Amino acid sequence: MARMPVLYLSHGAPPLADDDVWTAELAGWAAQLPRPESILMVSAHWEEAPLSIGATSTVPLIYDFWGFPPRYYDVTYAAPGAPALAERVRALVPDVHQEPERGLDHGAYVPLVEMYPGADVPVLQVSMPTLDPRHLYAIGRGLSALRDEGVLVVGSGFTTHNLRELRPEPSAAPPAWSAEFDDWARGAVAANDVDALLDFAHKAPAAEIAHPRTEHLAPLFVALGAAADETTRPGRSVVDGFWHGLAKRSFQFG
Repeated sequence: MARMPVLYLSHGAPPLADDDVWTAELAGWAAQLPRPESILMVSAHWEEAPLSIGATSTVPLIYDFWGFPPRYYDVTYAAPGAPALAERVRALVPDVHQEPERGLDHGAYVPLVEMYPGADVPVLQVSMPTLDPRHLYAIGRGLSALRDEGVLVVGSGFTTHNLRELRPEPSAAPPAWSAEFDDWARGAVAANDVDALLDFAHKAPAAEIAHPRTEHLAPLFVALGAAADETTRPGRSVVDGFWHGLAKRSFQFG
């Protein structure tokens, strides 16, 4: 079985479905990946300690957003559950909690609808028990063995995320803080500078503006941990550009 890569992607809000360029980028990316046996999703929108496992059967999605047109609440994504993957996560990570009724949130299903529209790959979502970069990196390292078992580990966040500074138009030019942080993140990943990425709050330009709260960058640290043994193969940028001024840059490791 081929070893699976690890992804960190910027997932967008529900209107991602209306962006023809972005949806095509995600679909094209998925088409170039090895076919996963299952997908392990780590979304910016689920923080719970201890690390928790979502539903292992198909349950309704979580529409964890407000004020959007009704069509965004009609989206379905009935991917199979992944009970065997849940058992493996329990074996690899201590003190795992179970949330059997929790469906996929929009950080998980919004990109998956574009990448695997057939909803035919089993999906398991797990929570982030902390936002501490080094703790999340350690969790990712613990989960890295799954890559040899056909599991695609996906961290779903947003490379810059400050909704108070959102530009009114999707194609608007990014503010300087967003462009500078995005370029720094691209360079740090290309240089395989994990230490700088984990210490982004002190190393990156405009870090406090790009991430007033860090939950949307936090899935990157899980991805970095899961790819920690790729010492000679730095990550590469697969998707770039901006959406309402926020950086939609996404990376592949391995």
